[in-house]
Amino acid sequence: MGARAIRILGIDPGLRRTGWGIVEISGNRLAFLGCGRVETDDREALASRLAAIHAGLARVIAQFAPQEAAAEATFVNKDAVATLKLGQARGVALLAAAQAGLEVAEYAPNLVKKTIVGAGHADKAQIRMMIGVLLPKAEPETEDAADALAIAVTHAHHRGAALLRARLEPGPKGRQAKGGESGRIAVKPESLP
Repeated sequence: MGARAIRILGIDPGLRRTGWGIVEISGNRLAFLGCGRVETDDREALASRLAAIHAGLARVIAQFAPQEAAAEATFVNKDAVATLKLGQARGVALLAAAQAGLEVAEYAPNLVKKTIVGAGHADKAQIRMMIGVLLPKAEPETEDAADALAIAVTHAHHRGAALLRARLEPGPKGRQAKGGESGRIAVKPESLP
């Protein structure tokens, strides 16, 4: 009897371009299903751009029906305004997945690079090349889509530990269970109204 196939949505959030990638894992077999990006127009109001990200990801979720999702964890850079906008785009992306009932695991950028390439400081070209090796049918047209596929593959590799942590309740004295080296955190869909 074969292993149950699980579809995973990988999300590379961004206000201008949010990448998405769908893979399916069954046992130790990994298959490419689709990838792309949701683009927003810089000339539109922030709220409209966030709505476009949400609607685009909702369409992807409806089309591919993933059972799990993963996103890149936020990093803080020197530009506070850019970091804030990235955080807003991430929030909308996580909301779209959570509203669809998906638990969302988050992975630090260095863990994604280490999982895909073997080095935590790999560049985008190395990630894209390894995605081609791991998913031969995948031909992502953009770095955003390649990064989203890398996040989905990372989740496929680490999903057992990530899902276990996602289900842990606060420990004694209100302490949260630690996320380990990856900094994985989960959004629990059942906690939404």
